[in-house]
Order: sequence, then C-alpha cells, then structure tokens
Amino acid sequence: MSTAGSGSRVELAAYGRSWLVHAIAGFLALVLSACASRPGPEVLTPVAATVPGARTVTVYVATTRERASPGRNVFTTERSARLNYAEFSISIPPGHKAGEIEWPGSTPDPATSFATIRQTVLDEETFRRRVGSRAGRRHDVGVFVHGYNTSFQEALFRLAQLSADSQLDTVPVLFAWPSEAAITGYVADREGVTYSRDYLAQVLSMLTRERSVRNVAVIGHSMGGWLTMETLRQLRLQGRGDVLARLQVVLAAPDIDLDVFRTQVAAVGRMSPPLTILVSKDDWALAASSRLSGGRERVGTLDVEDVRVQAIARQEGLRVVDISTLTAPDAFNHDRFVSFAAVYSAVAPRGGSGDPLRQAGAFVFNAAGTVLSTPFTLVGQALAGEPIR
Repeated sequence: MSTAGSGSRVELAAYGRSWLVHAIAGFLALVLSACASRPGPEVLTPVAATVPGARTVTVYVATTRERASPGRNVFTTERSARLNYAEFSISIPPGHKAGEIEWPGSTPDPATSFATIRQTVLDEETFRRRVGSRAGRRHDVGVFVHGYNTSFQEALFRLAQLSADSQLDTVPVLFAWPSEAAITGYVADREGVTYSRDYLAQVLSMLTRERSVRNVAVIGHSMGGWLTMETLRQLRLQGRGDVLARLQVVLAAPDIDLDVFRTQVAAVGRMSPPLTILVSKDDWALAASSRLSGGRERVGTLDVEDVRVQAIARQEGLRVVDISTLTAPDAFNHDRFVSFAAVYSAVAPRGGSGDPLRQAGAFVFNAAGTVLSTPFTLVGQALAGEPIR
C-alpha cells in the first residue's frame, strides 16, 4: 500500500473523528436546550404597572396560529383558517442589556425583566388602522418572521427586544406562524411555514396599501427566511410588483437549500434596495439542517470569500453579509442577527445614501460595525465599504 494511500486514510479518519466530535457536541447541545425551561404563555399575562426608567414597546401581531379560546391572546400550535390579530405592550427593564431578553421568572417584574403590561385582541380593520396610524406622519413598518422551534411568546419578546435595541422609529409587526416549538418538530415546522405563505402575502399587501406607510422592512430568520422567499416568489408570480417595490428584505441565517434559493431569486428578480442575506460559516443549527437534507448547502452558511458567491451576488443583485465576527447570543451561532441589528442600527448612516450595505455585493461586517470588502482589505477600502469584486 502506498504512503499516499495511507495518508489519505489517516486524513479521512481524522475527518471522521472531527465530524463525530461535532455531531456529539451538537446532540448534547440539543438535549440540553430541550431540557432547559422555556417561557410559557403565562408571560403574556399583563402586570399591574411599569417602573421608572422602563421603556414600553408596542408590538402588533398577525398570526396563523389558532387561539386557545375566542377572545384571548393565547395561541396554540394549531393552524388557524384565518389570520388572527393582536396588540401587545411590552415593558423593557431599566437595566436591559442590548441583544438580550431578560426573561421573567414565575412573576414578571418590570424592574428586572421583560413584562407584558397590556394586550388587546384586534380584528383586521383595527390592526390595519393602528399599524398605519402615526399621528398623521408617514412612517416605516418592520415585519419579523421568526424561525424554527420558536414559541409565540419567544417570537413576541424577541421582536420587542429588537425594536428596543434598534431605537428606530419603525412600527414592529410580528408575523407568527404555527411552529411546534420543539426540537423534534422540524418537519412539522416546514409544513407550518408552507401553510402560511398566502397569509404572509396578505399581510404584506395590506401594509403596503397604507398611504401613511413609507416602506415595509421584512426580516425572515432561519426557516422564516424560506417562508419570506416563497411569499416574495408568490407575489411576483401573481403580478404584485407594486407590493414588492415597497419592501426591504433581510434574510437572517436563512434555512434554504442553495439550489432552491436560486430558483426563488430567478422568479423574484432584483429588488431595490438589494435583498440582504446575513450569513455565518460556523452556524451549527444550519449545519444540522444540512445533514437532515442530505448534505445540501444552506444559504445561511455561504462563504463571502468564495468567488462563486461573489459572482452570484453581483449577477443577481444581492448583498451577502458575513457576520461571523459578531458575538452570538446562542450556543449554535444561529442568532447572530440579533447582535448585527444592535450594532448596525448604531453605526448605519441615516437616510441611506452613505450606507455601503445599500449596494449589491459580498461583504464582511465586523464587531466594530465596519463594513469590509474582505477580511484583509486595506483601511481605505474598509472605510469606503467597497463590495468584493
């Protein structure tokens, strides 16, 4: 047997051991996360009052989840035959740390934790009127489409946190689809987002019809990115270019097969501003999804240094942003978009004209909030925010 052959076997064995270590680590992480306590619907029960220094964020909800009972804002994992609407006011504690959700214990305390201080069941007309009304001023709306294994209350409080940290004058809207909120619910969640495509299209169409709404930003996280892209594709095929023209779309760690994404992009076409994709090469959640899909590459793990990715970004008018250098609030490196939202909102130029991330291309975004063309770019290029060429 040749030395080269022996070396190949050693390399394969080493690769196998490495994969096994990561697989075991991932399995243990999944077990631990499954065993960890998660907030139940009790956190949606309003508390009596707020405290000095606390901030209040009002989140509007459109959901395909079924209500546990009529007239109550407690939602199950069942699919509703029509959209349900709600309004929640969430108190953010005075000592809130950006990027984190200070979850309440058995009794929510506005002094130390997120707390629901008010909630209201809405009908469609009231939802439309309240989201569209801002004392006669034109304003932007931000729609958050959550990801896999997410409960209603987790999605709600995450959007409240994102809204509080961004400090932008944008009305937050949660589009909540019926996730099983279980590690074992991946297939069921995939069917849940498929079920919700028509309903998300309905919500986006409604919001873009409002004259007081300037732009609608859509953030689709993980499996919510797949739902977002399918909805954009559907709108394009239905000839709803008027709706697409009003949207600004960000896909955060999208759990989408790369080949499927190419067909979606081909149908949707170029968007202005360009469709943004936030990626991390070390996203373990997407690595697990890839294994479940037979090793198919996920869009959320694209490598911006790959010349093929750079070419696709230029050809299709996309902006792919690597945020791997940012701190991840979760063990899977899957929620880095939370850190990106906090940092980027603080450094992004207002008005958009000087923002390098308004152009298509492949970028690296570092922890200091600097947009780089490559990890080894010259300082001048970094400050200019030039895309990879």
